[in-house]
Amino acid sequence: MTTDYAERIGEIDAYAVELRKLIPETVAAFGGLSKAAQTAGSLDKKTKELLALAIAVAIRCEGCIAYHARGAHRVGAARQDVAEALGVAIQMGGGPSVNYAADALRAFDQFTAQA
Repeated sequence: MTTDYAERIGEIDAYAVELRKLIPETVAAFGGLSKAAQTAGSLDKKTKELLALAIAVAIRCEGCIAYHARGAHRVGAARQDVAEALGVAIQMGGGPSVNYAADALRAFDQFTAQA
């Protein structure tokens, strides 16, 4: 079964709204942290999204892969950029990261195809 990563984001977002109702301060704080962490500084937004995608693969977070594959696409990452970031994720995450890296590349390709 192939994951539809846009659909996966929609599923997560639906329950994030529920969480926001129950723990608004926590969700707002996480949103602020995410915005601050992804703001361009010495590292540009593309580099930060590629880092986030690589970390998502290394820690094996399917939802994170979906969000950051979409993010990498949105900030103009090329497929080769994604592949090289995934190579680092494989280095850091070992064998299981190969499987998640393949999923991350598929997610990136899905978002690219939808554009």
